[in-house]
Amino acid sequence: MQSIDPFIRQCQEIIGTDYVYISDADKEPYLIDWGKRFVGSAKAVLKPKSTQEVAALVKLCQTHDISIVPQGGNTGLCGGATPDNSGNSVVISTARLNAIRNIDLENSAITVEAGVILSHAQEASVAAGKLFPLSLAAEGSCTIGGNLATNAGGIQVLHYGNMRDLTLGLEVVTPSGEIFNGLRSLRKDNTGYALKDLYVGSEGTLGIITAATLKLYPLPRSKATALVGLTSIESAIEFIELSRVACNANLTAFELISTRALSLIPKTTKNFDSLLNTASGWAVLLEFSSMEDGVKSQSHMETLLSEAFESDLITDAIIANSIQQSKDLWSIRESIPEAQLRLGTIIKHDISLPISALPSFIASTGMQLEKHYPNAHTIIFGHLGDGNLHYNLAPNSPELSGWIEENRTSINQLIHDEVYRYSGSFSAEHGIGQSKKDELPLRKSVVEIELMRTIKKALDPKNIMNPGKIL
Repeated sequence: MQSIDPFIRQCQEIIGTDYVYISDADKEPYLIDWGKRFVGSAKAVLKPKSTQEVAALVKLCQTHDISIVPQGGNTGLCGGATPDNSGNSVVISTARLNAIRNIDLENSAITVEAGVILSHAQEASVAAGKLFPLSLAAEGSCTIGGNLATNAGGIQVLHYGNMRDLTLGLEVVTPSGEIFNGLRSLRKDNTGYALKDLYVGSEGTLGIITAATLKLYPLPRSKATALVGLTSIESAIEFIELSRVACNANLTAFELISTRALSLIPKTTKNFDSLLNTASGWAVLLEFSSMEDGVKSQSHMETLLSEAFESDLITDAIIANSIQQSKDLWSIRESIPEAQLRLGTIIKHDISLPISALPSFIASTGMQLEKHYPNAHTIIFGHLGDGNLHYNLAPNSPELSGWIEENRTSINQLIHDEVYRYSGSFSAEHGIGQSKKDELPLRKSVVEIELMRTIKKALDPKNIMNPGKIL
C-alpha cells in the first residue's frame, strides 16, 4: 500500500479526504487557465469550507514551505490563478466558501464569502430589494473573491465604480495563517492605513480574501437602453458628454463597440443591417437607470437621441421597448468575447486611456498595425465611460493563428507603446497575473516597483502567496 505524503495527510485531517484532490484527473481543471495559455502543476487542490480551515491550511503550508495559489471561478484572463510548473504548490479553491452571511438593509450592505458566484450575489441583493451593481460577462461563473483580487470593473463602472469602490470591508487570511477580520459596513473609517484597499487588486499575492462586506444600492424603478450608430469615433466623446448632461437619470453604461465586433453575433447581422452599415464603423450601447417610471425613462432616452441626431453625433438608433429587448441588446455585447474565438487565436489587450485620447489612439494604432501586421484585424469593444477598451487582434483567417501567436510579443509591444504614448495603462481590469508581469517593470517607475516589492516582502517574507504573479 502506497504511503501518503505527511503534508497531504495533514490537509485531509483539516478539511476531509473528499476535499483534498491529489489524482491527476481531479486536479486537471484547476491547473489550466480559462484561455488555455498557462498550465501548471500542484501537489494537491484543496477545497476548505470555512475561513478557519483556510487559516489552518496556510499555517501548514508555511511549516512545509509550500506555495499557495488561491483560485475562485478560474475565469481570469492573465494566468493569475494558475500554479507554476515546480510542483511545490497547492491550489486553494474557494468554491466551498459560498455563503451569503448577511444582508444589512439599514446599512445597505451585503456580506458574502469569497466563493460566492457574482450572479448569486446579484440575485440575493435583488431578492432583498437592493442592487449590487458589479456586472460583467463572466458573472455566471466568476466569484466575488476573484472580482476582489483583480479589482474587477465591468459595464457599470461609469456610475458605481470598480470593485474597490464597492468594498466596505474584508476578511483575509494572511500569509502567516492569521485572520484579519475587517468586515465592517462603515462608510467612514479613518483609522490609519486602508488595509482593504491593499488587498483588493493584489491577485492573492498578499493573502487570501475569504469574505467581503460590499455596498448595496436602491433598485432602479426603470431602465432605458439603446444601441446607436455613431457618425465618427470622435462623436462618441461628445455623445457621452451630452448623455451625462441631458438625462434626468443616472447614466450607468456607455459601451463603445466596433461594427466589426457587432457583426460577429448572428442576431445582430439578421436584425440590425442599417446599424452595421454605419459608415464610421462604430456604435454605442448605452443605458441609464432611473427612480422614475418606465414611460418617463423612455421619454428621456428619446429626447437624448433626438438631440444627438440634431447635433450630427449619431446616424441610427435602436431603442429597447421592453425588458426582453434590453436583455437582447446586452446579450449581443456580452457575446462578443466568446464569438471572437471562432476567428482563431486572439491577442487580447485590456487597456485604459484618457477618454479624450481614445480617437487619436485608435487611429494611430490602427494605422501602425495595418502597416506592420496586415494579416490581422482589430476587434474593439469596451467601457468608453471610464476609458477602458478591450483592444483585441484576430488573424484574417483561422489558418493564420500560428502566425499571430508567433508575433504576440511584438504586437503587444506596439500596442502598449501607443497606450503609454497617450498616458494610458496596459492593464485596466484584468490584472497582471503571469501574462503581464515581465512587462510591468517596463511600464512602472523604479520607485513604484520597489514600493510594491517592499510591501510583498513585509507581508509575505517567504513568498508563499501566489508566487510568480505580478512581481
